Amino acid sequence: MRVAGHVMSGLVIAFMLFDAGIKLVPLDVVIKSTAELGYPASADLARALGVVALISTALYAFPRTAVLGAILLTAYMGGTVASHLRVGNPLFTHMLFGVYLALLAWAGLYLRDPRVRALLPLMSPSAEA
Repeated sequence: MRVAGHVMSGLVIAFMLFDAGIKLVPLDVVIKSTAELGYPASADLARALGVVALISTALYAFPRTAVLGAILLTAYMGGTVASHLRVGNPLFTHMLFGVYLALLAWAGLYLRDPRVRALLPLMSPSAEA
């Protein structure tokens, strides 16, 4: 169970590091995409989003601050959902991608952290043993 949680969390961390990295550079595709979503085509805005993504991901990666990181990543993903909704992007591929990633982050954290499982028991304590 813990291994699956670490794999799931690792996928989220890898994606978010990639996302933050291309925003910190920032690549032209990032600036174009930001403009297509209705935000200013600004390298500074892209870098700021990259910093927020990087900090949230770093907090999620460390066990002591993982819950705070998951909350911040969920908020960040909520912003992506709202942005895609606002411009009318496709539901399952664009709009809900942030929801998928947030669910993967929380599922990974649930499987790797017994404190989270204690807060949100999905099964009886005897079934976990």
